[in-house]
Amino acid sequence: MRKNFWKFFIMMIPAFILLIVFTYTPIIRGGVMAFQRYNMFDLSDTGFIGFGNFKAIITDRNFDFVRILINTLVWVFFSLIFQFGLGFGLALLMRKPFKGRGIYSSLVFYPWAVSGFAIGLIWAWMFNGQFGIINDILVRVGIISNPIGFLSDPKFAMMSVIIANVWYGIPYFAIMLLAALQSVPNELYEASRIDGANRFKQLFKITIPYIRPTIVSTVLLRTMWIMNFPEIIYGMTGGGPANSTQILATHMINRIYQFYDYGQGAAIGFIIMSMLLLYAIVFLNISSRKEVTV
Repeated sequence: MRKNFWKFFIMMIPAFILLIVFTYTPIIRGGVMAFQRYNMFDLSDTGFIGFGNFKAIITDRNFDFVRILINTLVWVFFSLIFQFGLGFGLALLMRKPFKGRGIYSSLVFYPWAVSGFAIGLIWAWMFNGQFGIINDILVRVGIISNPIGFLSDPKFAMMSVIIANVWYGIPYFAIMLLAALQSVPNELYEASRIDGANRFKQLFKITIPYIRPTIVSTVLLRTMWIMNFPEIIYGMTGGGPANSTQILATHMINRIYQFYDYGQGAAIGFIIMSMLLLYAIVFLNISSRKEVTV
């Protein structure tokens, strides 16, 4: 056993080195930088300033931190709800074999393979207020009389980027949940039909409880990805207009690449990591309690 242990330990050393160098070292360095004065315009003094970066972010009059935080929660919540609901419905529709299922599945899952920034550029063209296809369709159908500035009007900007993100994220849930649905034994459905259960009861008494672990893991991971996913917003609005689509992830990138303030950027990253850690603890705790209750 000792020989096998050391053999496996030696084989795992390259993986440990990669994790330490490319994962844990940047996390620790970023955590330290969050409490330092680290501006690229002045590297003569990079000493520790405590919570100075956090205070500067929260009290910045040009970027309302409370609004950015609310935008982040709205972005994550509505994107997640619609991605999960539509993806789950799509997985249920594709569960049973039908003619052309392979071709249809490949078309449905294709958006997941495209770059998020490219998706943002495509939807930015579609939502364009002058020559966008969505405005053209709405005018021709008679729903609106004049084109709407979906990306230039703060009232519609957040809704527009969420729609693009929902479209982009549906394949993820469809892929994962479809794989889980195919593992549900047909005998359970046959037995429930004999007992007189309809499809609604089968869904909530058999399907959802059986694939519950997959639902929990996919929702948890997807929440983290959405919160750390600024590509679509950057491709469509860049965080505007008037910061109406600014979220913590885009705000962090702007602090680094526009203001060259790595300290404040690291502080925002520290806030995001803390929020996701708290969310993961609460979410998994609630999920485990419900599982025990069932």
